[in-house]
Amino acid sequence: MTFETRRALPADADDIAAAHRDSIRTLGPRFYPLHVVDDWSEGLTGDVYVRAMACGEAFFIAVAVIDGVYTVLGFSSDYSRGGSQHGTSVYVRGQAGRQGVGSAPLEVAVAAAIAQGATSIHIEASLAGVDFYKSNGFVETTHGETRLRSGRPIGCVFMEKALASTAS
Repeated sequence: MTFETRRALPADADDIAAAHRDSIRTLGPRFYPLHVVDDWSEGLTGDVYVRAMACGEAFFIAVAVIDGVYTVLGFSSDYSRGGSQHGTSVYVRGQAGRQGVGSAPLEVAVAAAIAQGATSIHIEASLAGVDFYKSNGFVETTHGETRLRSGRPIGCVFMEKALASTAS
């Protein structure tokens, strides 16, 4: 699959939301009951990403033209968790899985974190994403739960990756 990776703009927010919902709805049911998948995708609109961008979170998207339509195939994010720790997430449309569409924007997000002085990057990995993150150098720190926007819990694996910072 041919795609390009770039930093997302607020104008991309609705397309990011569509890719996020697609990822949850196509990959999530293999790991979670339907009510959890429904809660997980609830409220994912473009406004979520516009607000996150306004607060300093960066998004990196993998895009391609599919059947004549400009499509966000997947995305990653980079945000500061305070100090030298950053966080990330990666979501890929079901049709684009296992084609580098997640790894490419993740590499850009990791590079952005390093450029900001991050020495580690953390993830609350969904059960669907654990193998992906492992293949990209993340290690499990513990298992547990995180809270969805609805306030309800979802099982996850906490993971981290040590980074070699280039900041002086």
